[in-house]
Amino acid sequence: MNLTNLTNLTLPAIAPLSDTALTQRLQHKLDNKTKPLGSLGRLESLALQLGEILGSETPELRAPQLVVFAGDHGLAARGVSAFPSDVTWQMVENFLAGGACVSVLARQHGLALTVVDCGVRHDFAPREQLLVRKVAPGTADASAGPAMTPEQCHQALRNGMALLKALPGNAFLPGEMGIGNTSAASLLLARLARLDISDCTGAGTGLDSAAIARKLTVLREVLLKHPEAKAPLDVLAAFGGFEMATMVGAVLQAAAERRVIVVDGFIASSAVLVASMLAPHVLQRCIFAHRSGERGHALMLAHLKAEPLLDLGLRLGEGSGAVLAWPLLQSACAVLREMASFESAGVSQKDA
Repeated sequence: MNLTNLTNLTLPAIAPLSDTALTQRLQHKLDNKTKPLGSLGRLESLALQLGEILGSETPELRAPQLVVFAGDHGLAARGVSAFPSDVTWQMVENFLAGGACVSVLARQHGLALTVVDCGVRHDFAPREQLLVRKVAPGTADASAGPAMTPEQCHQALRNGMALLKALPGNAFLPGEMGIGNTSAASLLLARLARLDISDCTGAGTGLDSAAIARKLTVLREVLLKHPEAKAPLDVLAAFGGFEMATMVGAVLQAAAERRVIVVDGFIASSAVLVASMLAPHVLQRCIFAHRSGERGHALMLAHLKAEPLLDLGLRLGEGSGAVLAWPLLQSACAVLREMASFESAGVSQKDA
């Protein structure tokens, strides 16, 4: 299986952000705000990056889109999660009813929430917040064969690109739901970053030490089953989920449109890992929200050379960490737009 040889998929072109004049103007503007040089720390580098992504000295975040991608994993039948697969569709209903953590946080911060059925083993009644982009009712068991066929993987990527195109705004916060997807993310990280699977695997939904050991045994078996999967899309098809592949497509499209991508935890970062291996300039558009409590996430962030904004020990997923970091992005933009300069405020600068 080699997905790179198939011709029915065109990925969006993602140019580098290389406007050095804009970067210099942004830095000058930050340095001349009414504050000691660099005294806002990470908020200043965040403001600089947001200005670069949005191509503006007065960046403004418009119509941010929080999208939760949902899908079932065939590998879950091997007992790699503490919860049964039915929890995937039950949590989708919880998102739509407004009762999930990310639903509460989205309301608090005024974020539009869309839930996408990418491959859940359940048929949902139509709802305003629900998009059905089901490739199949769950992936295959990756311990028996590839989780997806090449055609299925490409369809999920196309679905992600198309749905992102149809959403308004200039900021994208991807989240996910899928029992078994921490296993898939661990497999992606191990193969793509060439790490030992034991370093990439954690408790997921709350496994105890004995269950983690069983999970590791299964994941080692899965890796051995697919020695030929090395290129990014081959690895995604062998080990990933429909929600993860759809997210990869959406991330690529968001990057091509110069939207700010607020990356949640382990699963969202694994989608960004795949996307960045297909188009390295994706990472210029990414703000990494937090460092997850899931074991492999610190290694994922190190591999991506990413420094997250928060470290709260979160490991819920859903996009919850991205939403919690969202006010920091709003503050960074507000500082650039509204904070006075020494000259405009008539404030004396530091003596030379």
